[in-house]
Amino acid sequence: MKDLGSAHLLKVMGLFLMALFVDGCINQNSSKTEETTTKGTIQISADESFKPVIDSEVKVFEASYPEAKIITHYKPEAECLKDLNNDSIRMVIVTRPLNDDEEKAMKTRLNFVPAYGKLAYDAIAVIVNRQSKDSVFDMADIRSMIKGTSGYKYKVVLDGLSSTSTVRYVIDSLAEGAPLGKNVVAAANSQGVIDYVGNNTDAIGMVGVSWIGNKEDTSQLSFLKKVNIASLECKSCSPVAYTKPYQANIAMRRYPMIRGLYYILKENYDGLGSGLANFLIYERGQMIFKRAYLYPARMSFEVRNANLQ
Repeated sequence: MKDLGSAHLLKVMGLFLMALFVDGCINQNSSKTEETTTKGTIQISADESFKPVIDSEVKVFEASYPEAKIITHYKPEAECLKDLNNDSIRMVIVTRPLNDDEEKAMKTRLNFVPAYGKLAYDAIAVIVNRQSKDSVFDMADIRSMIKGTSGYKYKVVLDGLSSTSTVRYVIDSLAEGAPLGKNVVAAANSQGVIDYVGNNTDAIGMVGVSWIGNKEDTSQLSFLKKVNIASLECKSCSPVAYTKPYQANIAMRRYPMIRGLYYILKENYDGLGSGLANFLIYERGQMIFKRAYLYPARMSFEVRNANLQ
């Protein structure tokens, strides 16, 4: 009888454990099936240079779909790209697409290539102190200041000295292989660039236009009380002109420092990441980029010449 009792006890315990296992599997599967393109919770990483506009995009998306939650981590671009290897990060928003080597690595790791596409065109704005006598620059001036060879005695303030998309643009497109000058200094982020330039007459800074371009944003209006936006040489203009990073100048390539904004999505099914991507590339998301003074990449806008009498 003792042996039979032990066997019975083991059988009962086995059935109990099996029930727990089946229940866990059901709960796990049901949690996966609960996510849709408009419902669930995901984490994304976004380039800190675009925080104002991505905050707006996420706010409108979540307001439109109350059962959706987007947790956004703002980081330097290089850190966002590293997050492609982080299983908890579903999407990254950066200023370049995947290169061939990255595509191969992602395909090996995920068994599929992440979807990616261009969302908008951004401009890097040059800002100066409100008391500065200089607010118009040739591109040769900008390049020589970056290299530390300019007659201008400005400190050039960037949102870091490595890892950020603005620094990458400066090194690749402005320094042209030369080392950055000793006059190039780092702030903690884009907000830090604006604050430093606003408090120092001997500084100029570079930030994404979404930080200071939207005059309907009260926080950006407060930034514009600290700094002025400089005009840069337009080499394609005839006669010679100097332009600011306005949307029309971005669209017509009249402003010289323009870059793209891309999403990269690690999702090969119709989940919340796909829902967010679709929101960003279609009308409502594109209009938010437009209102943030970026130039939407997925919508066509007509630019007309006007004569003022």
